Amino acid sequence: MKRFYSEVAIAGENEGWTVRLDGRAIKTQGGQPQLLPTRALAELLAAEWRGQGETLDPKRFVHRDLADYAIDVIAPDPAPVRANLLAYVETDTLCYRADPDEPFWRRQQQQWEPLVAGFEAREGVVLERVSGVIHRPQRAETLATLGERLGRFSPFGLAALETLTSLAASLCVGLSVLDPEADARALWDAANLEEDWQIENWGADEEAQQRRELRTGQFLAALDFARAAKS
Repeated sequence: MKRFYSEVAIAGENEGWTVRLDGRAIKTQGGQPQLLPTRALAELLAAEWRGQGETLDPKRFVHRDLADYAIDVIAPDPAPVRANLLAYVETDTLCYRADPDEPFWRRQQQQWEPLVAGFEAREGVVLERVSGVIHRPQRAETLATLGERLGRFSPFGLAALETLTSLAASLCVGLSVLDPEADARALWDAANLEEDWQIENWGADEEAQQRRELRTGQFLAALDFARAAKS
C-alpha cells in the first residue's frame, strides 16, 4: 500500500491517547478506536507511522499490531491469554535442565539458578526444577499466585507479556524482564542458553543466527511496548 498521509501527530482523547494521520484518529485493524493508555505508547506507535517510506511495510508495525491485538482480542476476554501464559509455568525453559553429571547442567545451574531464585523471591512462589525431560507439575499454590499476578495486567501488558514469554519459552523470563531493574539482555541470553551452548560446541549456523537476530528484535520491541504502556 502506498503511503496515504503526510502528517503524524498524537492527541489526548477520552482519558487516553490516539495517533492521528493528517488529523484523523487511527482505528484498530478490527475497526475499533485505537485508544492508548499512555502518551509514551502513542509516541511509540506514531514513530512507526513516521518511519514508513513511500510504500507501507506491514512488518514495521510491530507496536501497532500489539496495540490492536490488545484492544481487539484481549480486552473483550483476557482469560484465554492468561491461561496460555500460565501454561508456560509447567514447561518453563529455566526449570528443565540436563542431568547433573553433564557439563551443560553446570552451566545451567550457574546462569539459571540465580534468575529462578530471584523470581521466586519476587513473586512469592516455589518452582519445581527438573533434570531430564520427565514432566513434574508445579505446585497448586504457585499456579494460583501467578494466576492472580496475571490478573493484574492490563490488556496492553498481557499483549507484551505474551510475546516476551513465548519468545523466551519462559514465564519466569517474561515476568522478570518487566522488573525496572532487570537486565533484559542477560535474561534473553539465559532463555537462549541451550542454543548458545550448541554454537559453542558445534559452531554457528548463518540461518540460525538470522532467526536469533529477528527474535531478539521482537523481544526488545515487546519490552519497549510494555514499558511505554506503563509510563
